Amino acid sequence: MNTDNFSFPKSERLCSHNVINDVFSSGKAFVCYPFRVIYLDTELPQDVHSQVLFSVGKRKFKRAVHRNLLRRRSKEAYRLHRQGLQTLLKEKNQQIAIAMVYISSSKMSYDSIEKGMIKALDKLCQKLSEPND
Repeated sequence: MNTDNFSFPKSERLCSHNVINDVFSSGKAFVCYPFRVIYLDTELPQDVHSQVLFSVGKRKFKRAVHRNLLRRRSKEAYRLHRQGLQTLLKEKNQQIAIAMVYISSSKMSYDSIEKGMIKALDKLCQKLSEPND
């Protein structure tokens, strides 16, 4: 097994303030519990097909330890299951920015987060495959 396919390099993380503002202001969104997925078809500063940002609200989880735990679990689930999304974007030669916002008010197990991530990525692939109006 080639481990390069499963790495999550800095170039695939959404860090640009301008792109983040664009995603939250004019991106399309859907909910796939426990995530709210906001995505935007945009030109990315890096030479990658997608960049992703993970967010866990401070209002629901006061302690940084819990926010970090949920963010780590979400990143891991994304890292392991993003292959379908990556191949679709390569075929379409498209770049998107994605924000994954954790919306559950309880700490979920990794298995639950992983199931939600798989559903969210499938739904995102489905929405990207639809013809644009």
